[in-house]
Amino acid sequence: MTRISLKHAGIRLLVLSTVIAVTCPGWADEKPSADERLQKLLKRFPDADKNKDGKLTREEVQEFRQKRQRPRDASAEPTHANVKYGKHERNVLDFYQAESDTPTPLVIYIHGGGFVGGSKKMNPRLVQNYHNAGMSVAAIHYRFIDGEDILLPEPQRDGARAVQFLRSNTKEWNIDPKRVACYGGSAGAGISMWIGFHDDLAEPDSQDPVERESTRIQAIGTIGGQSTYDPIKIKALVGGRAWEHPSIFKAYGVTTAEEALNPTAEQQKRYDESSAITHLTKDDPALYMIYSEADGPLPANARPGQGIHHPNFGRDLVKKMNELGIENVFVYTGDNKSGASPQAMLEFFQKQFAKVK
Repeated sequence: MTRISLKHAGIRLLVLSTVIAVTCPGWADEKPSADERLQKLLKRFPDADKNKDGKLTREEVQEFRQKRQRPRDASAEPTHANVKYGKHERNVLDFYQAESDTPTPLVIYIHGGGFVGGSKKMNPRLVQNYHNAGMSVAAIHYRFIDGEDILLPEPQRDGARAVQFLRSNTKEWNIDPKRVACYGGSAGAGISMWIGFHDDLAEPDSQDPVERESTRIQAIGTIGGQSTYDPIKIKALVGGRAWEHPSIFKAYGVTTAEEALNPTAEQQKRYDESSAITHLTKDDPALYMIYSEADGPLPANARPGQGIHHPNFGRDLVKKMNELGIENVFVYTGDNKSGASPQAMLEFFQKQFAKVK
């Protein structure tokens, strides 16, 4: 088989015409009739039959081929890049505007990295999928914890500030402020949940117009998210040494297990404020959760931090959200990360946006 590679962000795609040539030998020399060739294509690619009438036209083949090709360059680069939303050098975001005559829903991507690393760079194909669904996309950076001046929940507050900034630009960027979702993995998941569950941080009387905007969102998506960043609760919930993750210590400026597990009243207050589940109330948005880390008890020789994406975090959320009557979806894929579908999360956001009046 001859492969024609189109390189973009590490993606290699097989052009549909190559598949057609292999699947239907004789296409080029026209031995089979046109109808026979189309019938063979229909059996190979039933989704190409757009109107589902059981007959495939050349126009349907052409449209199907175009959809299978790589995203256009327009979705590879942000419409607005590295826009400042706060004072710190990492308070920047990228915005990918969907083409629409009416205001679009907004999905905000928040990267993971243990609050000490990571990037807002997005997969162009994922951006294109959201654009195809009529949604604009933003991706943010936030302050990293340093164990001294920047502790939790400062990254969470940066995420909330980004939501406010984006809402302050709804007219310029054609955003529907009533339809906003946040999602991310690991630390980005924790920030997304914190924004979604926390009481509104809007300050109507602030001299800063951004601070007057609401931080409330309509949907949340997470991948390997932590319901709590309280090391005492993590130890009880997950076991092993997950609570000894280096970022947990750095997040609160502690250096020993003794300090972490015996917090002062002020430190416990910081634990509670930084943990999303602490803020969960019955009026909070629906949540779509994906977990893929190994399930069950952690091994006796577990490393410090092992289990920090354990599905027990999600089960803890399911239990409390069910008690409060909040819609939630828990997806456990085991070690098969490919079982977690970004498209399913996108469709979940669509469902939640459709409820907004």
